[in-house]
Formats: sequence, C-alpha cells, structure tokens
Amino acid sequence: MELQLKNRQDLKARALLLGDRLDLKLFKIADCLATTPLTLEVDSEGGIAVLFRYGVVVLFGVKSPNEVKFIETLKPLLTNAYPAPEIEELEIHCGKSSIGVQSGAVSLDEMSLEKLQVIADALSKNLVLTLYEKKVAGEFDKIEPLAQELATHGKVSAGSRQLLSKIGSMLLIEHRMVGRAEIGDKPETLWDFPHLEGLYASLEDEFELMERQSALDRKLGLISDTAQTLADVWDNKQLHKLEWYVIGLIIFEIVISLVELSDKFLR
Repeated sequence: MELQLKNRQDLKARALLLGDRLDLKLFKIADCLATTPLTLEVDSEGGIAVLFRYGVVVLFGVKSPNEVKFIETLKPLLTNAYPAPEIEELEIHCGKSSIGVQSGAVSLDEMSLEKLQVIADALSKNLVLTLYEKKVAGEFDKIEPLAQELATHGKVSAGSRQLLSKIGSMLLIEHRMVGRAEIGDKPETLWDFPHLEGLYASLEDEFELMERQSALDRKLGLISDTAQTLADVWDNKQLHKLEWYVIGLIIFEIVISLVELSDKFLR
C-alpha cells in the first residue's frame, strides 16, 4: 500500500491509551489500510492511525485538529474511557543508513506501512505497561500498611471483602496484560515481514518491555499473595469469633439446664 507519508523525512508518532477496550468490529475492512493491526487513513493529508483493541490508538503524521476529530469518533467504541489518557510520543527520522533506535528517536531507511505498524505495537505496549505500573504502585502503597500491621500487632483491621477486591484487581491487570495486550508476544506484522525483527528488538530494548513486564509480574504476584494471606488471617479471626459464639451458646444452654434441674430438686 502506497503511503502519502512515504516521502516525509521526519514524522511524529503519538500514542494514546484511551480506555480499557476499543471495539474494532464496527470498522469495515474495505475502509482499512491493514487489519492486523487495524490501520486507517485519518485525513486527506496522509495521516494514519493504528488501533488496538486494548484501548490504544497510535497516530502518525496527524495534526492536532484532525486528531481531536478522530478521537471523538472513537469515543462510542470505548469501554471505560479514561478522563486523562496516557500519552507517549516518538520522533521518526527517515533516509538513514541503518534502522534502529537512538536517543529516543527511531531511524528508518525509508517509510513503509509495516514499519509504522511495528513501531505502533511497541508504543502501545509501552503505554499499557506505564498505566499498570502506576496502578500496581498504588496498590503497593495501600497494602504495605496492612502487612506492617500484621507483623507488628498480629492482626488485620481490613475486611476480607476489601482484601479479596485487591486480589481481583491484580488478577484483572494480569488478564489485560496477557490476554489483551499480549505484551510478551511479538507483533503479528513480523510473521509477514521477518526482516523487521531488528527494528522491533531495538524498540523492545528502548522501552524495556520484557524487563518491565517481568518486574510487574513479580509485583502482581507479591501483592496477590500478600492480600490472600491477609484475607486468610481475617477469615481465621472471624472463624475463631464464631467458635467462641458457639461455645458461649453451649455454656448458656448448660446454665439454663442446670437452673431448670435445680428448680426441680428444690420442689
């Protein structure tokens, strides 16, 4: 597919994480430049957009007014749209002798649709990781005082529902990372254009995708295990309370029975 952007020497890629999910089923294949990932022409000036179902849109050569109009058309397709989207920008320079990433900018020998798709894939995964790193950091801050309370006082003040909610939040993040964003997988574009693996590897190193995913997985596991342990402690505490209630009822019945027996003897 011939790109209007092909003759551009400098180009800006702008990625936006707009929401939890983007429904791409409504786009007609005839209107697309490519389908894996879904790539559209945004305006008459040649700007294009690469869309991902996990809520990310990556724009190439799209001016601000056209960007605003295009994002507006996507809002009905978003699930849980974010009030302030995550944004990442990347400079692209063409006409270089080698392909790679240097000083935070991408160098290309020439522009092509498949190269932009590879760049879009790496940018989108970087945004997803950035969002979840913030969420996990927030959960760390919340759960640390509970673990400290357990270590210091041997008890947990938070309820099991609150703790189970934290476990559910961590599982949801893992599901979105693995099931939707597929951060650990290479882009499908590389199946048809294996010679671009070097470009993707450079982007993967630049954004430290694998290292960040590994670190995030460890944090998710730690938070989930800690919350599960705290929930078990809380449940055991409630179980002990229930046991004392049962013992109290038994003692009460015994006392009543003894009173009734003493009344019979006194008569």
